[in-house]
Amino acid sequence: MEWSDLKVFLAIARAGTLGAAARALSQTQPTMGRRLRTLEQAVGQTLFQRTRDGFVLTAEGEAVLAHAERVEEEAIAFERRLAGRGETLEGMLRVSASDWFGARVLAPILAGFTRTHPGIVVELVTDSRLFILARREAELVVRIRPFDEPEVVQRRLTHVPYALYAAAGTPEPGDGTGCALVTMDTAFEAMPDVGWLTRQLPRARVAFRSNSREAQARACTAGAGFAVLPRPLGDAEPGLQRIELGEAPPGRDVWVGFHRDLRRLARLRALLDAMVEGVAG
Repeated sequence: MEWSDLKVFLAIARAGTLGAAARALSQTQPTMGRRLRTLEQAVGQTLFQRTRDGFVLTAEGEAVLAHAERVEEEAIAFERRLAGRGETLEGMLRVSASDWFGARVLAPILAGFTRTHPGIVVELVTDSRLFILARREAELVVRIRPFDEPEVVQRRLTHVPYALYAAAGTPEPGDGTGCALVTMDTAFEAMPDVGWLTRQLPRARVAFRSNSREAQARACTAGAGFAVLPRPLGDAEPGLQRIELGEAPPGRDVWVGFHRDLRRLARLRALLDAMVEGVAG
């Protein structure tokens, strides 16, 4: 059994479908199916139950999963150690951030960095899910809460103030009677700004939800309702006006982290320095 076979197995176990697993590994779906069949023949066991909703691990598959994850951990640790010794300013770096922060704050900084260091390719992934540094899903992860993994080196990148916005010309909301709100989806309703908004405008109704701040800003501009947005996003959005209620919504600290095995990677250190300097500016 080869490590490449276990990567296929893990991708299917995590994604639940051949199509999603194929996209994760940049393979075709027929190739993934063939490689899975080859693996099952090699071990002499059926590792997945094929259902209408996708692939579900069998008892034998569950047993293989535990071993495969340990092999993956060691293989990735080996790759990290080798990568962490790179002293040349060449190669690729993957950066993960939220949609609005990646597009509005990081993209201009990263563009300037690649002009200065043409041997480095920066891949910016804007995704609401938390990327796992230990699996090298990204080299640098930017997010709004500190990391609790002991192997992650982190620092506070910046503090982002938030404000209340509405489409230009919208009258003051009062207690929210007759007003509509644009806010986070239900999976993120525990976020501080969501609670602040409902307390400030208790009689308003929720009209639009999204886990994307960019989508919230566009909906707010189109007149869908009042929205709490990060000021670097809201202040730059044409057609929005800031609404003052006497108390600003809570802002958020932004953290950046990387795996400790990469702390000597020259291109990562250079990019981190550029991000810190760019955000401060």
